[in-house]
Amino acid sequence: MAATRTYHHGDLRRAILSATLEVIASDGVGAISLRDLARRAEVSHAAPAHHFKDRAGLLTAIATEGFELLAAALATVPAGTPHRLREMGVRYVEFALSHPAHFTVMFQPQLLHGDDPELTAAKEHASRALRSGVEDLPAARRGADARRAALAAWSLAHGFATLRLNGSLPQPDDDPAETFRALVGDHRVTDLP
Repeated sequence: MAATRTYHHGDLRRAILSATLEVIASDGVGAISLRDLARRAEVSHAAPAHHFKDRAGLLTAIATEGFELLAAALATVPAGTPHRLREMGVRYVEFALSHPAHFTVMFQPQLLHGDDPELTAAKEHASRALRSGVEDLPAARRGADARRAALAAWSLAHGFATLRLNGSLPQPDDDPAETFRALVGDHRVTDLP
């Protein structure tokens, strides 16, 4: 019933996005159907299509929102913070663990409208935020190719977050932020590439 009230207040788009995130979290991306989401929101089956056109449009909106949330999380580590890139990696991991449905969709380009201008802008916003952490490294630690350094940092944070979300890490009861900090510190990954 609450979704119906939300719809009457003009927030059907948000209601559909929220329902989509719930379905992804509980049943996976494959369970997404505009017709089912309309039923959940207690609106006509055409209503979600009005906002998102199709399933890929809906998932593109989820990914766009995810990249903006990620950029905001990365931006919470201000320039000049000691070990800034490492702390941005921690924020990346924390984002993935607190927004697993977004995270799942963001990195599946085959599900999205890749040419969507809002998605492109959101991806660039998040990418710029991550690159700013790499650019803060002294040139000797960053290496000759800052893009490779950014790729190495992203790969480490993304890989750790993915392993954690998939339950593949041996000690799931530890603090993921502290584990990531120790991982980076122990292996001197901040000295890569």
